[in-house]
Amino acid sequence: MTGIAPWLSVADTAAALAFYRDAFGATELERHEDDSGGVVVAQLSIDGADFWVNADPASSPDALGGRCVRMILSVDDPDAVFASAVGAGASVVAPMYEDFGWRIGRVCDPSGHHWEIGHRLPA
Repeated sequence: MTGIAPWLSVADTAAALAFYRDAFGATELERHEDDSGGVVVAQLSIDGADFWVNADPASSPDALGGRCVRMILSVDDPDAVFASAVGAGASVVAPMYEDFGWRIGRVCDPSGHHWEIGHRLPA
């Protein structure tokens, strides 16, 4: 089996995990903590789409001058998920719109990563 799972570096893992849970309904599949109980790395899933979050302040978007990972999250109801992300603390980069056969919008999560939230429109 072949798969690809993004690995997001963040400055504050606990805050990132809370955001992804609240914004996208992400569930934890795996968690590794340091000796003090802080989350070092966690594997999350959003309805079967897996990704990793790692405590790495030196490689987070803030430390790298705003360079981020840009994710595309395809969902059945992008307007609802977009609103949920904004309600959980994401900032709007591009409001929901339709172009190139997609209904899509883009937010920046509190860790600095961009999420395009959308779905392909019927042909």
